[in-house]
Amino acid sequence: MRINYDRETDIITIEFSDEKIDYAEESGPMIIHFSKDHKPVLIEILDASEFLTELIKVSIGAKSRKTVKIVTWEL
Repeated sequence: MRINYDRETDIITIEFSDEKIDYAEESGPMIIHFSKDHKPVLIEILDASEFLTELIKVSIGAKSRKTVKIVTWEL
């Protein structure tokens, strides 16, 4: 897995594999790229600085140390 951040575009990319991308679906601030057999290959998080700011706010504001739901999206 590779994770990169591009400051100029403010996009985080998370690469899961080197498989060829067949199609992509956009959901909220994310674009998820899939292989021909529907496996996620790459996720792009758009407006990454805003996404991470919200992530930090939610995690700091959590009243317990249990798992905190950060974001939900449907494909």
